[in-house]
Amino acid sequence: MAVNIDELLERVRTGLDRVGPREAFAAAEAGDALLVDIRYAALRERDGLIPGALVVERNELEWRLDPLGSHRAPEAVSHDLRVVVVCNEGYASSLAAASLHQLGLHRATDLIGGFQAWKAHGLPVTAP
Repeated sequence: MAVNIDELLERVRTGLDRVGPREAFAAAEAGDALLVDIRYAALRERDGLIPGALVVERNELEWRLDPLGSHRAPEAVSHDLRVVVVCNEGYASSLAAASLHQLGLHRATDLIGGFQAWKAHGLPVTAP
């Protein structure tokens, strides 16, 4: 049965414990979450980076975060890892987090409002 993207987005978000910018910042600072920036290079170059966030292009996300994968990032240590996926505005990140759930990363979620919300809340950003 076909669905439109808005319906799909609503569906996948019901399975996520989405977090706001301040909650994501606190979790990352406490070492309780890994922030993963999936924005493409042009946006990172234009707007800057979240200090300490792991940058992974969206098309590499599952390979880099699969704790059992041969191409995993060193940070991908466990299926229990709390991952907060960050895109530009909080849409693609929801779909990406749902994909990580399919890999068994049951604590994966995303940042409500994405990088733009992070920046609007005055949280740390490394200048481009």
